[in-house]
Amino acid sequence: MPKSQNSLTAWRRRLVQRGVHAAWAWAQRAGSVSAEQPGRLRFRSLGPHTKLAFPLGTVFGEPWIELGSYCIIGEQVTLTAGLMPDLDLGAETILRIGDGVVLGRGSHVIADTTVSIGDDCYFGPYVYVTSTNHSYDDPHQPIGKQWPRAEPVEIGPGCWIGTGAVILPGARIGRNVVVGAGSVVRGVVPDHSVVVGAPAKVVRRWTADQGWQPPLRSPAPSPIPAECTPEQLLALAALDEETLARLAALDERQATRPAAGGGQAAARPRRVRETAAE
Repeated sequence: MPKSQNSLTAWRRRLVQRGVHAAWAWAQRAGSVSAEQPGRLRFRSLGPHTKLAFPLGTVFGEPWIELGSYCIIGEQVTLTAGLMPDLDLGAETILRIGDGVVLGRGSHVIADTTVSIGDDCYFGPYVYVTSTNHSYDDPHQPIGKQWPRAEPVEIGPGCWIGTGAVILPGARIGRNVVVGAGSVVRGVVPDHSVVVGAPAKVVRRWTADQGWQPPLRSPAPSPIPAECTPEQLLALAALDEETLARLAALDERQATRPAAGGGQAAARPRRVRETAAE
């Protein structure tokens, strides 16, 4: 094939690729669900600045689902109330999600009886929360045909639920709890604790009189200074890896040089970083 024809084919492919990406970005914007753009979904309540990303997962029973404000519901997240669509579940809310909750991509929240997620909870991708479990009481019947058991689930505010965690019926998770990735949680989990494993067990806990036990192995990270402006943060984010590598190499050279220059030589790398961030 002539070189000019190869170039034309490559150009067409790039053009088609850009068109596909642009169309998908438009579909994501147009297909997302919010209070201003609810589409076909009619939740019992949908707070301001909350958005369900497109493509949506399975969503039904929304008249018994409450979503707070400033929530981020990732792509392909399933939210259901009731065993199946078009059931009358009564007057009470079945699934309640607080303000500022983040549900990661592909997560499932299955509420056949009440499920409550507190404010400011963060879920990694593919977390599974269910209030229903299969029963196997009758050894002569297929498990899938036996009537399931349902128990309420409560997740307190401020929790961090790791990727792939499973929250089983009857779980009562306290405030500011860390659930490790892949953990399977059932029963009561106390406030300010870290649980891991299947079944999940408490491996660290904070109390007012003893602090963290066992003690934390590393110091708490330093927060961003209050006087730091958004412009400075953007400038810092713009520093690429090559620039940071150069600054690190400069620091190493300054550290190995004799201290003949006094304080001026030692301060030079700092001025370079400050100049780069301005």
